[in-house]
Amino acid sequence: MANGRLGATNLAAASNTTVYTCPVDTFAVVTINVTNRATTSRNVRVAVSTTTSPSTAEYIEYDVELLGNGVLERTGIVLSAGQNIVCFSNSTDTNAVVYGIETSTAA
Repeated sequence: MANGRLGATNLAAASNTTVYTCPVDTFAVVTINVTNRATTSRNVRVAVSTTTSPSTAEYIEYDVELLGNGVLERTGIVLSAGQNIVCFSNSTDTNAVVYGIETSTAA
């Protein structure tokens, strides 16, 4: 099973981006960082979702204002097999990194 950095991507403007999907027969405990590389504010969203298009109930952060060069960090997120970390930014110059540990649930 993997550990360390599990996913990383630059976020496209106004589009949901799946940063990490927990593999089959696995659970994961992860931390997510969303970074604003611009000097102006960005609004970001983070969801734990069973699809690549989260429902409103799946967001753990919604339109959080990230100040210029700011970071949003959420820790201790537990994912079941098939769940996704999906991020959204209202503009470019943002990226997301997921790191943690995967553990097999296979017998």
